[in-house]
Amino acid sequence: MHAKPHTQQIDDSALFSARFLRRLTIVIAALASLVITISLGGRTLGEYIALAGHTESRERYEILIGQDHVRLPANAIRFEEQRRSGPADRVDVYLTWPEMEGYSNATRLRFNDVERPESLLFLQLSQSTMSRDMSGRIEPIFSHLFEGELEAGPAGLSLRRLRQSAGYENEALLLGTMPDGRAYAVRCILPAPGQMSTSADCQRDIHIGDDLSLLYRFSNRLLPQWQAIEEAIWDFAQTAVAENRDHLSGKSRR
Repeated sequence: MHAKPHTQQIDDSALFSARFLRRLTIVIAALASLVITISLGGRTLGEYIALAGHTESRERYEILIGQDHVRLPANAIRFEEQRRSGPADRVDVYLTWPEMEGYSNATRLRFNDVERPESLLFLQLSQSTMSRDMSGRIEPIFSHLFEGELEAGPAGLSLRRLRQSAGYENEALLLGTMPDGRAYAVRCILPAPGQMSTSADCQRDIHIGDDLSLLYRFSNRLLPQWQAIEEAIWDFAQTAVAENRDHLSGKSRR
């Protein structure tokens, strides 16, 4: 009388076990898939965070600023939104010093270490808004803003302090002459003793191409190398500006 219910109980137990195993297998597979997805996604996210907007790509972009054609590798272009070909108002560039190279995995620490501002140069290419570059503005503009006497500056440069009332707080114009006779002028904030230097203490602009202004910034720690930096910037400009190279001749630098 009780044999049939017992058989039904065994069959139900077997059926339950098979169903349970199938579900367990599905759950395990889903968890494994989730773990793999998280692992790959985490790795991608980690790499993205580590890059912090940098790229190692050397793809070259053809950028048109005004009438000037500029060719730059992606890893030298500072901002992600500027890494594209076509017209642009300006393009920001960063380069290792003294190699004059863009970002790479080998140099990533130099791009992220604020305690080594002398490791990088920062450049900005835009259409000229003034008829004269910084050297050309010494007499017509800066000479009217000097205060105090001429002082000796670092690395053979002369120093003229700029009036604070004109908006140049703690700034000075450092003046020199390049070996080929070109006038050199760079505007700097000279930190007080013990004050931290930055990667933009000094800035200078030059005219290149047909109608481009190249503004470059560097740490005051690099002032002893001002001549080498100036020549390296011109060499970079000759490579970057793809057309109208005659404007980059020695005559145009004077």
